[in-house]
Amino acid sequence: MHKKFNLYKRRFTLAKRRHLKTAKNASRHPYAVPVFVFLGLVLLTVGVLLVFKVKTTSSNAPGPKVVIINHDHIQQIVPSVEPTVGKLLSKLKITLNPGDVVEPSLATPINQDDFRINIYRAVPVEIVDNGVNTFTFSAAVTPRAIASQSGIKINPADYVTTTPTTNFLRQGAIGEQVVIDPATPVNLNLYGASFVTYTHASTVADLIKLEKIHLGPNDQVLPAPSTLITADMEVSIVRNGVKLASSTKTIPMPVDTIYDSSLTYGTSAIRQQGSAGQEVITYQENTQNGVVVNSTPVQTIITIPPVTEIILEGTNLSGIKGDMALAGIAPGDYQYADYIVSHESGWCPTKWQGDIGYCPATFVQQYANDAYIGYGLCQSTPPDKMATFGSDWQTNPITQLEWCNSYAVSRYGGWYAAYLHWINYGNW
Repeated sequence: MHKKFNLYKRRFTLAKRRHLKTAKNASRHPYAVPVFVFLGLVLLTVGVLLVFKVKTTSSNAPGPKVVIINHDHIQQIVPSVEPTVGKLLSKLKITLNPGDVVEPSLATPINQDDFRINIYRAVPVEIVDNGVNTFTFSAAVTPRAIASQSGIKINPADYVTTTPTTNFLRQGAIGEQVVIDPATPVNLNLYGASFVTYTHASTVADLIKLEKIHLGPNDQVLPAPSTLITADMEVSIVRNGVKLASSTKTIPMPVDTIYDSSLTYGTSAIRQQGSAGQEVITYQENTQNGVVVNSTPVQTIITIPPVTEIILEGTNLSGIKGDMALAGIAPGDYQYADYIVSHESGWCPTKWQGDIGYCPATFVQQYANDAYIGYGLCQSTPPDKMATFGSDWQTNPITQLEWCNSYAVSRYGGWYAAYLHWINYGNW
């Protein structure tokens, strides 16, 4: 055993001497020192670049925003750097079930503090569509939105109403019962103009009454007015001896705006999708020598009724945009000030001109002496002009907005004129 140990020790000593001799000979080579120096510089440069990259990545990261989430009967307040509502909910592992409603939408960017998100959980709903019962889950507010969210195709002329559930065990729903009364399609030929209209009339006479068709003394109705309405039936109204023409016109989509203090100012949500309507106007053409000299409207029939779009507009000003009120900006000017500040700095009070994609955590002194670089919410140039409104102008958004307000009034006469200038020239 002792002899084997001495043998291993002797082999190790010889190998060590060989390695030392090889290294000594290499160091005597005329290119050895430059090569070692070059390799050392390469390693040093790589190290510096890695450190700089980490530092730059860290400094470019957007600052966290305070987000208020109302869900499942709780209010959760979290700091977040996630760019959108959907990304944040995914990061927090807040599960959305079929039929749940998120306001504002998942694609809405989170771009200010005290950003508010409301999650409404779906409840069982019974939908009765032309006598067919369907059970689903929905948190939508309007009956038309509930039916659309459930994948049921609704014609704009359909009647959609809600009734409260009266017997949970029998109806299987704890929310509402949505009842769809579908309109019947009818092929109507009115004085030679053919189109499809949808009606809830029971007879041809009812159709004429509901569509407010004024029959002339010699007008002919086919089939008879007492005929029952059936799907896709043909109804014709003929006026002999008169030349008539028709045109189709779009009815603009009505919009109902609801102002909601539970949503952040500047955000919105669609409670009900709307759509434009369509009407057919019939004219009597008056001619002289075979030439039409004028036209007189005879009938107007709405073939597709418009559907009102219901939009929620957030009014809560508790975030950084709420500083507009504290800075003395009038409520009627909020939208114009918001547009300008959003495009100048993205509502970042510490942003220098040229900073893209992030909001610095604090004032960066290295640019302070450059009179040609804009800074702050409104990109004041030079930055220290804002000092007349407070010594905290470098970081206080209210002080900066007070200067912005004064600038808008003194230079343009007000925020609206400043907004128009920005639209036309891309600056202010």
